[in-house]
Amino acid sequence: MSRGGRAAWIMLASGWSANQFSALLGAYRSHLGLSESTVTGLFAVYVVGLIPALLVAGPMADRKGRRVVALTALALNVLSTLLLMAGGVWATWLLLPGRFLTGVSAGALLAAGSAWIKELSGSPRRSGLFVSAGFATGGLGAALIAQWAPWPMVTAYVPHVVLAVAAGALAAREPETRSAAAHAGRAVSGPHPGTRPFRRQVLTMAPWIFAAPTIGFVTLPGSLHAGLILTGVATAVVPGAGLLTARRPGVTATPGLLAIAVGAGVAAGAAATSNVPLALLAAAILGAGYGLSLAYGLTRTAALAPPHQLARWTAKFWTAAYVGMFTPYVITLVSRTAPVPAVLAAVAILAATHATLQLRHPPTAATHPPK
Repeated sequence: MSRGGRAAWIMLASGWSANQFSALLGAYRSHLGLSESTVTGLFAVYVVGLIPALLVAGPMADRKGRRVVALTALALNVLSTLLLMAGGVWATWLLLPGRFLTGVSAGALLAAGSAWIKELSGSPRRSGLFVSAGFATGGLGAALIAQWAPWPMVTAYVPHVVLAVAAGALAAREPETRSAAAHAGRAVSGPHPGTRPFRRQVLTMAPWIFAAPTIGFVTLPGSLHAGLILTGVATAVVPGAGLLTARRPGVTATPGLLAIAVGAGVAAGAAATSNVPLALLAAAILGAGYGLSLAYGLTRTAALAPPHQLARWTAKFWTAAYVGMFTPYVITLVSRTAPVPAVLAAVAILAATHATLQLRHPPTAATHPPK
């Protein structure tokens, strides 16, 4: 296995843990009788735990080491899934801390793991590809198990526990990389030249990265009152399309934003007509926009960040990106006064406008070109 390849599997486990819950949203509505606002609220709690974890784990990984933070977060990731399993059987309230800890562990994994894998392999996109693969397979796998296996609220989570334990065993064989990164950053003093372009080119577009897929596999299935299998298919189609496009990041954020605008427009049409095939097409287009935007964001962050602060800057990028996961909850609130198709059409207009604005700020030369 290539250098950094063993550690990358922890990112797949992280993506799996996030999306396995998403695929079960319909089941929580029907089997446990949870309301739409409760379900989308539980979905958003993931981000409430993730963002503080990102902001803490990034600097911690720069100080203490990427390896120890990533492996500790993986152990917490397994614990969060065990709580979700218990919440589906014994006490529904356990879903709240389970989902919260899923966010905390995923945030720490994204901050420390992304920097660790980039330094091990030289590829800033590898962590994003593995996270996307986890998103794609975790959601579909959980939905299929929940549809046909006994005790669906428990058995749907078993694959993640097995995967995370195996990923941890593989990653534990990889070395620490912090000392080399810290040595590379000793010569840097004063304001870093990449700070302003990072804020303008990366952070401003980052929320769209997860706004796009959550519209595809949360908002759309909910608006169509889709069944469990369709929800699971949508959770696979969105990141699956993202995987296909993430291998070739664009020079600017514009292609990804335009794809998101088109996908949101098609989603508006699907919601207005209750057209399932059109909804899947929208999910695929939104997924393509997600993949393009994620690859651009990770590549640009690695190019602009000072080596000794890579985990910190990566954490800021992921934090801004995950703000977009509040989108379904916001759409649910706004849809009380405006129909969902109209809200989605407004999202499409906003994304297209942002794509146009990005053209006014072409990227500057990379400070640290990725390998």
